[in-house]
Amino acid sequence: MPASTDAVFARLLEGIAREESRAVELRRRLHAHPELAHAERWTAEAVAAELPVPSTVDAGTGRLARVGVERAAPVAVRAELDGLPIEERTNASFRARSGTMHACGHDVHMAALVALARAAAAIVEDLPAPLLVVLQPSEEAYPSGAQLLARGTLAATRPAAIVAAHVHPELAWGSVALDAGPINAASDSVEITVEGSPAHGAYPHRGRDPVLALAQIVVAMHAQAGRRVDPLHPAVVNVGVIEGGGAENVIPQRARARAALRSYRDEDREALRRMAVEVVEGIAAAHGCRGSAEITEGEPVLENDERIVDAARALLRDAGFAPAPEWRSCGSDDMAFLGELAPLALAFVGLAGASGFAERPLHHPELLPPDAAVASVARVQAALYLAAATA
Repeated sequence: MPASTDAVFARLLEGIAREESRAVELRRRLHAHPELAHAERWTAEAVAAELPVPSTVDAGTGRLARVGVERAAPVAVRAELDGLPIEERTNASFRARSGTMHACGHDVHMAALVALARAAAAIVEDLPAPLLVVLQPSEEAYPSGAQLLARGTLAATRPAAIVAAHVHPELAWGSVALDAGPINAASDSVEITVEGSPAHGAYPHRGRDPVLALAQIVVAMHAQAGRRVDPLHPAVVNVGVIEGGGAENVIPQRARARAALRSYRDEDREALRRMAVEVVEGIAAAHGCRGSAEITEGEPVLENDERIVDAARALLRDAGFAPAPEWRSCGSDDMAFLGELAPLALAFVGLAGASGFAERPLHHPELLPPDAAVASVARVQAALYLAAATA
């Protein structure tokens, strides 16, 4: 007779507790040796070596590993491999010293998934569905590792669902945010180029200034976002990079900028794209310059499956987690690309108030989730896996 969901969950939680110290040691090794997107070879090998089953390569440096028999479609649990180009400023004994850093909790997610996989392997005959470990490359940079996975071997596994848990420093320790429907925005990047005519800065009338035009473009893009999209719809424009010139007394040939466009609705996404092109071309022309806006399509909206969410919330309560207030943001996660393959569910695991945790935002050089977050994330991953397997 198959074991009940509650019984399987209890045994998974017991197994995670047994694996915690080993998983924490792995987390510290991973944190000390982060690797950038598409270069996570050592990271993938280090994690794969701790899994209870062999893994296969997918999407370049990614890995897949199946725990469980083939009697049902697997439930995929995803963790990210890559770090960020950030110089770490924590005082941890296991801090990274390479100019690359796990500043988004990926080290915690990977170690937690290993703990879950080992706990699942210990009760493999009672699993309601195989657990598919997905170690995803390049969450932090394009080309998206999730998009590559969706077009690679992962697609052939035909997962019944794909789930993940992500630490979040703005949510309370012991709480989990898990809401149905859209939770993360779509994101596109824009490469802006303004071509002018160079001249000496003392004789600006003899040139056409791309820097001045670009400055007006930056202001106008932020202003126009609020005039092109319904104010009740989430939408964000951010210009994060500006480049131009090499001397303070020279009008340069060109100036460049890079921007991000974020939205929740397809019609708003298209409106922001049109706005970017119109603003860049129009303002550049008004300054006697030529402007172009090259748009690279990024992540779609990430939508959580209602059935998985409802089932997982009940299990999370049994595991002692409190529900966090509704949490949706204009942040983006390339896990959304995996929605091409199966229903998704992404949960956010709170860190604020954890013992010894200094509250810092994601991607901050001083962000350091506590070791206790490894088991916390693993328990949430277990709840999501079981919810997806039984909902």
